[in-house]
Amino acid sequence: MTWQLRRASVDDLDDIMTIERETFPDDAWSEQAMRSELTSDHTYYLVATEAGDTTLAGYGGLSAPRGSGQGDIQTLAVAASARRRGLGRLLLLTLLGEARQRGADEVFLEVRADNPAAQALYESVGFERISVRRRYYRGGIDAVIMRLQVPEARTTTAGEGSA
Repeated sequence: MTWQLRRASVDDLDDIMTIERETFPDDAWSEQAMRSELTSDHTYYLVATEAGDTTLAGYGGLSAPRGSGQGDIQTLAVAASARRRGLGRLLLLTLLGEARQRGADEVFLEVRADNPAAQALYESVGFERISVRRRYYRGGIDAVIMRLQVPEARTTTAGEGSA
């Protein structure tokens, strides 16, 4: 599967909101809030499509004011038809790369306690559970607060580390 990522713009708002409402029916952001996120100097939003297709398959957003030392994964969603094919991981890793470029030493996120697949994804890239916000989401669902200490960028040469 070949995914194409690009920086999101306000022109993507309708498609983003379609995925947002489908993915988070009880907790979807408002269009006004999402528009604000897409236009802020402190955020970085990506959208994804399959190669050769213009239909949005997912999106993700980071808030990381330059010089603050911290970032927050604001949202990450993949359309149901595109799940389980590595897109969530690709979006997450790309957002973490941007956080590093913006000087973030740590990145935080909140995830629904009843979403073990998302929690497993975040843990697989190094996020650790640090707290729980009781009844944070509609329906009384807890939010698990997670943090990643952003590792230093590392460049290796071909064959490095092999015997």
